[in-house]
Amino acid sequence: MNIQVLPDHKLSSVAPLKSCNVEKKEVELILVKDQNGVQYTSSTIMPTPSTHGTPCTAEELEERETWGKKIDFLLSVIGFAVDLANVWRFPYLCYKNGGGAFLIPYILFLVIAGMPLFYMELALGQYNREGAATVWKICPVFKGVGYTVIIIALYVGFYYNVIIAWSLYYLFSSMTSELPWLHCGNAWNSPNCTDPKLLNGSFLGNGTSYAKYKMTPAAEFYERGVLHLHESRGIQDLGMPRWELVLCLVAVVFLLYFSLWKGVKSSGKVVYITATMPYVVLFVLLIRGITLPGAMDGIRAYLHIDFKQLNDPKVWIDAATQIFYSLGAGFGVLIAFASYNKFDNNCYRDAILTSTVNCVTSFFSGFAIFSVLGYMAYKHGVRIEDVATEGAGLVFIIYPEAISTLPGSTFWAIVFFIMLLTLGIDSSMGGMEAVITGLSDDFKILKKNRKLFTFATAFGTFLVALFCITNGGIYVLTLLDNYAAGTSILFGVLIEAIGVSWFYGVDRFSEDIERMMGFKPGLYWRLCWKFVSPTFLLVVVIASIVTSTGLSYDDYVFPSWSNVIGWGVALSSMMFVPIYAIYKFLSMPGTFKQRIAYCITPEHEHHLVAEGATIRQFTVSTDVGSSFEPVC
Repeated sequence: MNIQVLPDHKLSSVAPLKSCNVEKKEVELILVKDQNGVQYTSSTIMPTPSTHGTPCTAEELEERETWGKKIDFLLSVIGFAVDLANVWRFPYLCYKNGGGAFLIPYILFLVIAGMPLFYMELALGQYNREGAATVWKICPVFKGVGYTVIIIALYVGFYYNVIIAWSLYYLFSSMTSELPWLHCGNAWNSPNCTDPKLLNGSFLGNGTSYAKYKMTPAAEFYERGVLHLHESRGIQDLGMPRWELVLCLVAVVFLLYFSLWKGVKSSGKVVYITATMPYVVLFVLLIRGITLPGAMDGIRAYLHIDFKQLNDPKVWIDAATQIFYSLGAGFGVLIAFASYNKFDNNCYRDAILTSTVNCVTSFFSGFAIFSVLGYMAYKHGVRIEDVATEGAGLVFIIYPEAISTLPGSTFWAIVFFIMLLTLGIDSSMGGMEAVITGLSDDFKILKKNRKLFTFATAFGTFLVALFCITNGGIYVLTLLDNYAAGTSILFGVLIEAIGVSWFYGVDRFSEDIERMMGFKPGLYWRLCWKFVSPTFLLVVVIASIVTSTGLSYDDYVFPSWSNVIGWGVALSSMMFVPIYAIYKFLSMPGTFKQRIAYCITPEHEHHLVAEGATIRQFTVSTDVGSSFEPVC
């Protein structure tokens, strides 16, 4: 066999070879290569039949596809992490939880938990060059958590694409000389529709905030013109999908398909537009917003500092959950994206850069949002708190209404909804790529037929999403939004962190990073991975369960059976963790302790377990009843 010994400075570029069934002595030689910097060329690895399975195929020894350019990867990660929540959730959370004071727990959780988890997932994917499921060859018993995050990413696609379809519908509706939500008198308006010019502090003196008043033209356009909510009595009365939204959803799904069908070579180019456009639009909206009367009042309300709010545990819970969901750890997307990096890419720098950009974007977007909210409060003679809101109510009711009163309102509406469209598309692309990469790495037939599998995935999300664009579809969307990626994703990342830090081992993980980049992570990162991040996630999981309440949408309270269905959706993904662990244990040969060893030992070291050799986790003694003793 031909071997090539690399100089010391090249040792970090040696990638781990894909696990496959080769003759035992050859496996041992490959391990020596991995530890001592000896690298085979592809042509010198000669697979031989194994008594434990099939020989390696040419496909298994192929080099993995990589990003065309480094910027493709960075923009893809930023595009995925920076989504609608950065615009419609963070600014309101910051405002209601003490303004500038909220940044204290937010930045704290970013540093001690958000960035370490972000870094961990990028390094995990880049070193192993696998998707969310097969990356667990490092500790096979945890492969179930890979399936958990893949299923969650799929569930999110069911309803997230619907929100993008709404944005597309609004975009098309904006292409008129007069925006359709400016006045009453349209076919969808109710007899109680009230001209916004008549609404002021005295009119709303009954305790109803302007943001909650549902009889403005903008509110009725959203709830009656787009959702047709008035035609449904609840989640049990869905009706048929609306054809206008079906067409918008078809357009979104086709856009996703043609962005992903060729892998990162195609998606890496789409993000040049989808990841950068929101920044251009946010900047333009901010410049326009600060010129409006009342804008400074809105910005002052956004930045006001109230340290007393920090005494409320809910503020800390909000900060913890926001930083977690904002960065997007746990959906399998970061692992999938990083798996297409070059082996010696500096993912440490990438993690710091992209997570920082994401959080700065959240803070910056608040200025564009609250300058307009200040204008709305000034225009109607109400307080900022009366117009401040979050979620769909902000981007589909309050902000569009404010835009409709500006000169050149059609232009501003088109620009705004293009921003929402691009914010949503690249995040949805990331989620779908996590599903495609995660499953195609696990099932080679899917990888060979990537275009067909991509189409099947996109079409499957389209079919389920049809339930969300019926007359009562908003209730289905609300249920999925609360349960599909709530406690379940927190649980998934908690198990992931435990698997990497405590079973695979922080020391071994740090050695993997050193092989890639030439340096080990510092003590701070190792402490965060082993203690701080798992503790943080455990607290957030408990808090999410304790604070969980029955579902509601405005004044509508969901029936109890819908909450049962919601928890069923959540458990349907979480159950893969214990079920796969049991399956893996029962499918392993040997005694009870040997099976445990196989389950928690990296796959490329399984032959050491069989031989009774000393491995990282255990000493195996096959001649005395297969006793296992931890190795310090």
